[in-house]
Amino acid sequence: MTNHLYNKYVKNMTLEEKTAQLLQLAAPFFDKPGEHSEITGPMEELGIQYETLRSAGSVLGVAGAEKMMAVQKAHLENDRHGIPLLFMADIVHGFKTIFPIPLAIGSSWNLELAGQSAEVAAREAAVSGLHVTFAPMVDLVRDPRWGRVMESTGEDTYLNGLFAEAFVHGFQGDDLRNDLTRVAACVKHFAAYGLAEGGRDYNTVDLSERQLREYYLPAYKAAVDAGVKMVMTSFNIVDGIPATGNRKLLREILRKEWGFDGVIISDWASIKEMVAHGAAEDDKEAALQAIQAGVDIDMMTTSYINHLPELVQEGLVDEKLIDEAVLRILELKESLGLFENPMRGADPAAEKEIVFCGEHRQVARKLAEKSSVLLKNEGVLPLEPGQRVSLIGPFANSGDILGWWSWTGSKETAVKLGDAMKAASGNPSHIVIAEGSGIDSISEDQLNEARKTAAKADVIVLAVGESSDMSGEGGSRSNIKLPEAQLELIRSMKELGKPLAVVLFNGRPLDLHGVYDQADAVLEAWFPGSEGGAALADILYGKVNPSGRLSMSFPYSVGQIPVYYNSFRTGRPKPEQETENRYISKYIDIPNEPLLPFGFGLSYTTFEYEDLTLSSEVLTADTPLEVKITVKNTGLRAGTETVQLYVCDIAGQVVRPVKELKGFRQIELDPGESSEVVFRIDETLLRYHHSDMTIRSDRGEFILYVGASSRDVREARFTLVK
Repeated sequence: MTNHLYNKYVKNMTLEEKTAQLLQLAAPFFDKPGEHSEITGPMEELGIQYETLRSAGSVLGVAGAEKMMAVQKAHLENDRHGIPLLFMADIVHGFKTIFPIPLAIGSSWNLELAGQSAEVAAREAAVSGLHVTFAPMVDLVRDPRWGRVMESTGEDTYLNGLFAEAFVHGFQGDDLRNDLTRVAACVKHFAAYGLAEGGRDYNTVDLSERQLREYYLPAYKAAVDAGVKMVMTSFNIVDGIPATGNRKLLREILRKEWGFDGVIISDWASIKEMVAHGAAEDDKEAALQAIQAGVDIDMMTTSYINHLPELVQEGLVDEKLIDEAVLRILELKESLGLFENPMRGADPAAEKEIVFCGEHRQVARKLAEKSSVLLKNEGVLPLEPGQRVSLIGPFANSGDILGWWSWTGSKETAVKLGDAMKAASGNPSHIVIAEGSGIDSISEDQLNEARKTAAKADVIVLAVGESSDMSGEGGSRSNIKLPEAQLELIRSMKELGKPLAVVLFNGRPLDLHGVYDQADAVLEAWFPGSEGGAALADILYGKVNPSGRLSMSFPYSVGQIPVYYNSFRTGRPKPEQETENRYISKYIDIPNEPLLPFGFGLSYTTFEYEDLTLSSEVLTADTPLEVKITVKNTGLRAGTETVQLYVCDIAGQVVRPVKELKGFRQIELDPGESSEVVFRIDETLLRYHHSDMTIRSDRGEFILYVGASSRDVREARFTLVK
């Protein structure tokens, strides 16, 4: 225990005061008791007396320096111990300056810019009074039906871990106590939330321990190793037990194995939800299970505050467990310097200067440029300044480009595609805009207007996609095609026989039937954030060469899901050449492979790979391999190539994936320029969880792949000798 905090605070607190420190409530409780909103729900259902609030430990969802300072001041005037509140919020991909959604950031493969986005978000959040952000979300995702794939950086364990580390460092910096421009990070959702059955949010998760440890835990571990201050439990069950009451997950793995000594917080009402799961008879039993499992903060239920004192008095809970939880919360407050400076970085005057400033918006614009992925291009893009362009579709001039988890962002101030294209073209009169359809509705008048607008155009650009509320939390979809109204619009424009480019706004990989096959060019914009329109216009007009690479596969059909690049081999594999053999692992109506694989992305230039060489054909524990390959820009424009390294263990003690990402390098090349890219492979990269859960490598032969995507690779072989 931290003796000075214990002696000064904990030992002088009543049991009820200790328990109140474990309570987190939404802002309206503190601001105007009795009021409620769509987010907080009916306040009276919680049955909390206002006097109790004065001892609560943390607040959720306050935004604005003046408001935060007023709430903190009122709280301290009434708290007899002078313990300040913690202010927390979901600052997932930006505060007021909204960055591309995390899935898009993953598609940038740019760790430096990802870290900068977190740093900017922290700066805006901190000056506005926040102390903790509920980010990064590092759940491994393989099912695009799940709406929250937009919040992850993708389907690969290795890549997600690198982004987890970058985000944590960006949010927290190197000196959280003294750097008032940073906030504490909270990694979520622990654990395996991304494996919800059927892609349905809050649904059951079932997986083996080996799969959990090999694929789903490493990104959380990367965040813990990076020094993340908080971990949030997930809504799902793990091995039949809700994560929020799962002692093995929280006490054995997170705390004992990994040495995490920070705060564990429940997700919204997830302690109480153990009753609905059928894992607890009532709120009291749920509170018992959660505190025994090691959950420190109960977010938005009364399970702890109503029942922990009673459980202690009955001898079912050792008060030391509550003391430990309180101490961890106080240690977090101390690490933020709140005891000396309860208002921390909150500054109403500076807030006006810093939030949504030009410098921050430039970072958002750069990341939007790097996150966009060119999926198809048959000579249509980039557009020429003199071309007459018909921009059509529900996103032609829409501000709904921020995506889910942008609650403090502004659609009104987001740079819209139509406005940006007029500016980028150099001749605004050449850009004519029509709505064409709504998100999920279309009328004959809209179609006629679109046809009339397109009649005189040299090129048609269709801006289509999902509305932001079609993904995100609670945004699961069984049909991941574009809405039929927009598919009808695409068909109608295709009939005009003009060059057709599609810009997609969406929060998940889509089934692109009716889009990819109809368009001459497809640019995946995702939800690109506050500066999205400007970034996309520069890409469309060739001022920026697209360089994004998919961090999540696009399925050929929803029937393939889950479909991901690093799958296991089957005993009856489908050969590369099509065969009439029925008795192999294949669909009889669609391909096995996704439409667009992990790592895929096009450019306005072309790259050639040659001279793949290994320093040796034998790898030992003491002698790593050096892998070299030459990459040449064979096109007419400068461009960025993401060179990807994959490895396959041909025969393991446990079956291994067909390939696994083990490294990547981003290089910028001028036309005609070549660069030698070097990777280093040592024995540690080949280790994995065996059947007994030990982590080690297997001797024998391996295939090494280097290329532009998980599908477009060159290969070599080496042998690991022990």
